[in-house]
Amino acid sequence: MLKIVSGDITKISVDAIVNAANTSLLGGGGVDGAIHRAAGPELLAECRMLHGCKTGQAKITKGYRLPAKYVIHTPGPVWNGGSRGEEELLKSCYESCLKLAAERGCRTVAFPSISTGIYRFPLEKASAVAVRTILSFCQSHPEIEEVQMVCFDERTKGFYDSALQKENILHIEF
Repeated sequence: MLKIVSGDITKISVDAIVNAANTSLLGGGGVDGAIHRAAGPELLAECRMLHGCKTGQAKITKGYRLPAKYVIHTPGPVWNGGSRGEEELLKSCYESCLKLAAERGCRTVAFPSISTGIYRFPLEKASAVAVRTILSFCQSHPEIEEVQMVCFDERTKGFYDSALQKENILHIEF
């Protein structure tokens, strides 16, 4: 089941939260910085041992001071107009995270809106990719019982609500 919620991802109690990281995995601004601050310095120490992560892939760490057991880090693509494989890379972010979550036995996962902040991925496109990818993955992996899309503000939530509504209509028609 996919739920769209507003809130602070660092306060969500799930098995794993996803960090919209940069490729260094060493913290940054936005969601990445908030997760590192909330988790504490142990997260940065573990991330240093991971030696970065390529865009579209994911790596997992402990959650430390977060209510989540794990943090799954994924560097999303920077939007460059859509002609450089950005949508496929974003899809890969969600799939890679969900695959890691399933491998670790996670039943609940929370995502932020990957790449829609400083990386400028258009919200309408990003929300459609995210919702479609999450629903498709969870359909074939029932061990993941709930995925939350945690939106920082109501504008972002509106795009994800709309994307979910469109996907539900498509599934009803077939």
